Amino acid sequence: MVLSPADKSNVKAAWAKVGGNAGEYGAEALERMFLSFPTTKTYFPHFDLAHGSAQVKGHGKKVGDALTKAVGSLDDLAGALSALSDLHAHKLRVDPVNFKLLSHCLLVTLASHNPAEFTPAIHASLDKFLATVSTVLTSKYR
Repeated sequence: MVLSPADKSNVKAAWAKVGGNAGEYGAEALERMFLSFPTTKTYFPHFDLAHGSAQVKGHGKKVGDALTKAVGSLDDLAGALSALSDLHAHKLRVDPVNFKLLSHCLLVTLASHNPAEFTPAIHASLDKFLATVSTVLTSKYR
């Protein structure tokens, strides 16, 4: 999926609103995913998945940092996320559907924290962005 110039602008504007909360929002999205889609917990058997756990917060920060890096590399997402793609495909062997589930939970989290700014255009652009990130992360599975 190709992001248009308008999509890129929308994604950058929306992520600017996230600011320093990327890790917090990442953790919140992970918690939503674990609660809404319990099968996703199987990839984290060694984690304390309780609300507010340090391990979920730590992984949420990794998610937030990776997305911040992706937003800064919209013209080369494959290059920016290559190492993460390798990690998830070859070492962690995460089922690709989980990226879509987490993307949905991220959209819900972003919308709940920024309702006024979460316009249909921003929603569509973020959805395309997260779908593109998911595609890049699963590209090494083939």
